[in-house]
Amino acid sequence: MVKELKKKKIFGMTLTCIVVVVVIFALFYSGFFTSLSKVQARAVDTYATAKSVASLSDSMNDFSFEMYQQLGDVDDNVFFSPYSVFVALAMAYEGARGETAEQMKNVLGFEQNDEVSLCSFGRIYNLLNIDAEYNLNTANALWTEKDYPFLEEYLSFIDNYYMGKATDVDFTNPKNAADIINKWVEENTGGKIEDMLSSDDISPGTVLILSNAIYFKGSWLTQFNVEDTKDRDFEMTPNNKIQVPTMVLKDSKELFNYTETEDLQILELPYKGNAVSMIIFLPKENDITSVNQKFTSENLATWMDSMYPTVVDIYLPKFTFKTDYNLKNMLIDIGLDIAFSSNADFSGMNGYGGLFIEKVLHKAFVEINEEGTEAAAATTVHVMESAMPEPPEIFNADHPFTFLIQHKETGTILFMGSVSNPIA
Repeated sequence: MVKELKKKKIFGMTLTCIVVVVVIFALFYSGFFTSLSKVQARAVDTYATAKSVASLSDSMNDFSFEMYQQLGDVDDNVFFSPYSVFVALAMAYEGARGETAEQMKNVLGFEQNDEVSLCSFGRIYNLLNIDAEYNLNTANALWTEKDYPFLEEYLSFIDNYYMGKATDVDFTNPKNAADIINKWVEENTGGKIEDMLSSDDISPGTVLILSNAIYFKGSWLTQFNVEDTKDRDFEMTPNNKIQVPTMVLKDSKELFNYTETEDLQILELPYKGNAVSMIIFLPKENDITSVNQKFTSENLATWMDSMYPTVVDIYLPKFTFKTDYNLKNMLIDIGLDIAFSSNADFSGMNGYGGLFIEKVLHKAFVEINEEGTEAAAATTVHVMESAMPEPPEIFNADHPFTFLIQHKETGTILFMGSVSNPIA
């Protein structure tokens, strides 16, 4: 009797444990523990090293300055995300082959399909997309024409290393396709980049759009007092001054990293968390063109190394603006002409080629105020299918024919004949 009671007790306890485990798993999969178990998706970064990340960052910076030299215009505001453009092009580069790949390598400056480089992309992605005292995130996506035969290898490759998932859309319905992509861009840029694409931006023959979005919102480590903001002169040119709301931070005990050269003042303004900062380059004379010409990765490194903490009285205008670029001509000018031509080889995407980049679009937003900075940008790379080549005409000289030999420049016939029996 006692043994039977013990058996029943053990059985009951076992059954209870099983029920508890089942309930836990049911609650887990039903979402009860989602908030506890949710982990930020991470890109593969296994083989990244400090050296490889620095090397990739140098390539990105070289590209950044080259873009700036192309886009910089002393008469217009300039603002863009070189990171966004670089990553969007890099995803296309992974599918390039032959001369197209070589040319893209020369411009982007890293090895294609290289595990260390790919993991370095992953490491940078993971470092950007972390919870911090500021909001910084980036996202990638591929929008593929439904039923188009992209290589699964390519799609998985971009998903694993760039965190860019492929979504089928119907590009033959350009309005609907644009709406889908625009919603994704808006969601991943804090709502700051709206209407990224119109239906006119999607051409007949579009089979792929690669997209990157980046968003940042950070508060100054040392904020400006709103009450100190006043309209002050801003000298657009020596003969043209305007009044602009200007933030002021002076008589502060805070130290800011600062340096200067013969013709330049350089100031670093950090954001909370001290992982992101704004670097401002101010010409001592009103001649931004001469300073822009010195913008290189090498000079930036030299300037940053020479900075030292000091007390600085700061006057900085508030500003908000949006920019909109079609980067095709700029990218051709810096050496990517093959990728935009019918000679492009992106056979790594579909296995046989016939694809080229039609356009690269970029939009950006920035707002600087007393609290901090909000910035967003998005890039789309539009890949089209070339018109399939017409089948060759067949010229089979398997019967008698006539021929002549002509002097091309004058048109003079030098010889003439006919062939009735080639082996006579």
